[in-house]
Amino acid sequence: MRGGKAPAEENRSGCPAQRVGASVASGHPLASTGVATDSPIMRYAPTMPTIFESPHDLKSAVGKHLGYSPWITMEQDRIDKFADATDDHQWIHVDVDRAKTGPFGATIAHGYLTLSLVSSFMTQVFEVRGFEFAVNYGTNKVRFPNAVKAGARIRGGAEILSVDEAKGGILSVVRVTVEIEGEDRPACIAEPVSLYFPKK
Repeated sequence: MRGGKAPAEENRSGCPAQRVGASVASGHPLASTGVATDSPIMRYAPTMPTIFESPHDLKSAVGKHLGYSPWITMEQDRIDKFADATDDHQWIHVDVDRAKTGPFGATIAHGYLTLSLVSSFMTQVFEVRGFEFAVNYGTNKVRFPNAVKAGARIRGGAEILSVDEAKGGILSVVRVTVEIEGEDRPACIAEPVSLYFPKK
């Protein structure tokens, strides 16, 4: 979870940031063009990150999809390092030769590796400012409908589900859908819960 320091006006996606105050529904640069969401243009176009000047401003985006992070490649090196960090060296993740004749035809990323990238995807889609600190409060629901093969490209889309005042702060629930390029089924659907403590 990021701290409350205001970042530069250009997000890691390389796109200029969009502040809340304008319509967050127009967050994607192609949102008003009539381009289908599954078109090649939409697939490769990064989303302008939406900036919320305070956690309270998240309420204005409840029920809205804020767009997508850039694509990243799930490299075997990343999978191997995650296996080392978690002591999960099952052959479907790390044995490239054996995995070629396995159920997926290649090594696949750990489900929890994909899940661990959700926070990064969120910060590339939107940024929250004006808080003292924030914590990951949990995850309401996680599913892994599809496997991510080594070498595949993935990205995350974010939709604000709810924002409430709770426990002395602002509690937000975001649905993040991790897509696999060229695949119909997503790799992961998760609903992380974040607790922001606004500056006083």
